[in-house]
Amino acid sequence: MASPAARSADGLQPRWLRVLPLVLLTGVGVAEWMAPGWVQLAFLFAALPPLTGLVYGPRMTTLLSVLALLLLVLPVTRPPHVSDADLGAVGAISAGGVVVSWIRTRYVRDFVVVRNVAEEVQRAVLPPLPERVDGVRCAALYRAAQVGALVGGDLYDVRTSPYGVRALVADVQGHGLAAVGTVTALLGAFREAVLDEADLGAVAARMDRRLLVDAENAGEPTELFATALLLEFPAAGGEVRLLSCGHPLPLLISDGRARELPAEPGPPLGLGVAGSAPPRAASAALRAGDVVLGYTDGVTEARDAAGAFYPLTGRLAGAVGREWPAGRVPTSGLVEYVWRDVTQFAGAIQDDVALLALSLCRRQELS
Repeated sequence: MASPAARSADGLQPRWLRVLPLVLLTGVGVAEWMAPGWVQLAFLFAALPPLTGLVYGPRMTTLLSVLALLLLVLPVTRPPHVSDADLGAVGAISAGGVVVSWIRTRYVRDFVVVRNVAEEVQRAVLPPLPERVDGVRCAALYRAAQVGALVGGDLYDVRTSPYGVRALVADVQGHGLAAVGTVTALLGAFREAVLDEADLGAVAARMDRRLLVDAENAGEPTELFATALLLEFPAAGGEVRLLSCGHPLPLLISDGRARELPAEPGPPLGLGVAGSAPPRAASAALRAGDVVLGYTDGVTEARDAAGAFYPLTGRLAGAVGREWPAGRVPTSGLVEYVWRDVTQFAGAIQDDVALLALSLCRRQELS
């Protein structure tokens, strides 16, 4: 039985590419059999083994190479004027194709293993959010800027607590795998603090202390910091509380409009929030169906070809009524729209991007 990595490696190729060598071998054999004697197609047999080596593994490459040599040898399909030297050249090319196939298969298998590990890391660090956490609907998206990376320096989480549903959107120093350790530490501190601390400022202080301790234990002078947005949806409903530690403020989509929720700005985590008075949480009225959108600066710092920044608030203000004329903005639809719109605006995104949309469930959804 093939290994999971081998099966995944086969899945990297489109189906038409996997059948192409077989189709070409059959087509060349039939054409050579039916063509008049003066038509020379022997060079096509020589081209098949290298192509096969780029598509199949060593065993299949060897099999098809042997079939190509047989078609050159059998009297029915042997082209005229093919010498033993020509057969030797095709045999050498076939052997080279098998070697190329063996090398390619090894590297592809290693790549698949690494990618599978990265996917498992992503699921462990940022597991998929449920559609609903208690009375709050959730939708999130994460894209790493580093090519080939599935995890990086942005994060989000939504957790229940004795004080209501609490959410986090944060952006740590660094990108790619180098930032995963800080992301993991920050998420661990958040998940513990939301269960113990009644105040969002105390939750921020716990996370800040975690980064300070990690920086001290790094063994060399290191500065770890992160911007973070903390949100709280009390069990009684009717409002959202928010606290920003150097992080972009969230947007509220309500009544067909998009506006920024005001809050007192605080310093980023890791720069001494625990040693000073943490910023006070602000609150805003919230109705069922209103959507709060948290995001990282990878969205608002995306630039178009002219160097202009992506105007998130303005783009959403113009899109809400057009995209959702009924007035009900779905959390998943909002996240998908913002990602699609920012990529169309900026093309290649140069920074990690995290989006988190949250909405109070309507009464009928809770029944």
